[in-house]
Amino acid sequence: MPNKLDEARNIINKVDAQMAELFVRRMRAAETVYEHKKELGLPILDQKREAAVIEQNAALVDDEILKSYYVDFLTKVMSLSRAYQRRMQSGLKVAYSGVEGAFAHVAAGRIFPEGNRVSHSDFKAAYDAVNRGECDVAVLPIENSYAGEVGQTMDLIFSGSLFVNGIYELEIHQNLLGLPDTTVEDIKKVTSHPQALSQCHDYIKLRGFATEEANNTALAAKTVAESGKKSLGAIASLETAEIYGLKVLEANINKSGENTTRFAVLSKVRAESPALSSTVLMFTVKHEAGSLANAIGIIGRYGYNMTALRSRPMKKHSWQYYFYVEVDGTTDTENGRQMLEELSLVCDKLKVAGTFAPHTEI
Repeated sequence: MPNKLDEARNIINKVDAQMAELFVRRMRAAETVYEHKKELGLPILDQKREAAVIEQNAALVDDEILKSYYVDFLTKVMSLSRAYQRRMQSGLKVAYSGVEGAFAHVAAGRIFPEGNRVSHSDFKAAYDAVNRGECDVAVLPIENSYAGEVGQTMDLIFSGSLFVNGIYELEIHQNLLGLPDTTVEDIKKVTSHPQALSQCHDYIKLRGFATEEANNTALAAKTVAESGKKSLGAIASLETAEIYGLKVLEANINKSGENTTRFAVLSKVRAESPALSSTVLMFTVKHEAGSLANAIGIIGRYGYNMTALRSRPMKKHSWQYYFYVEVDGTTDTENGRQMLEELSLVCDKLKVAGTFAPHTEI
């Protein structure tokens, strides 16, 4: 007769066989989830969704001691699922504007760590690459806390067909870079993008450096690396230093620590996810007195809090403007649909440009 140990081992063997089958089924479902995220340009990690799944499934275990182990089990399974999805992500093509080491390159890598980043000459080229199907998503800057909105990206979103499926905040730290055998005392001139030079004006003045403008910070670093001059330094990111084999002579030299760029992820399909709790609206109003006030009033009356409101000139129509609005909440509810219906009565053009999770830092 089998003893209790043999019985227990038989139960474990049967359960393990069932778990193996269920594990494969779960990972196949993860493939489908990834294909959905790829199409919408969503990141692999969705912390709110994972937390909800853990809370829901943990409630199925009554034993409080075993429940804590089950939560650990679920956490590890989800980690494996993310790892598998990242492996699939290696085929994702991410368009960005600039060269390797530029802040857009850095942002694209942090949002899609396993994706293939594809450089383009300008914002429109990156945008069009997604439209043509050459890339899956585009990562483009929409706003900088120091320099303001990025008008070209906003114009593309307004006039084009791609949707915003995420907005991510990248805190910009500028650093003084030089050749590996260089010291700060060797530097006589620094090169970088004009905006970076402006951000580091106080530091440059303190050091008495001459300046030279570059098209972007990454090209500045490349110039220093190729020059062989110990007297020439670049102002750029830590990632750029690694790419071009430069040494960080001094870190965080920009005068304001509050230098953040917001990057939008754009794709062909609009995402609908509980994690994306804010909405981008873009519209033009009728050329009548009070039209803008009416539009803003409608948004507020339906309970939507506006977190951003900006105007941009319409290139084909002199002295006419479109408006960019970010609101808390989504419009895929009955309340939202009624708001859009009423808003359309005072707008010549109305567009739900996408959704995003607010204050997502990368």
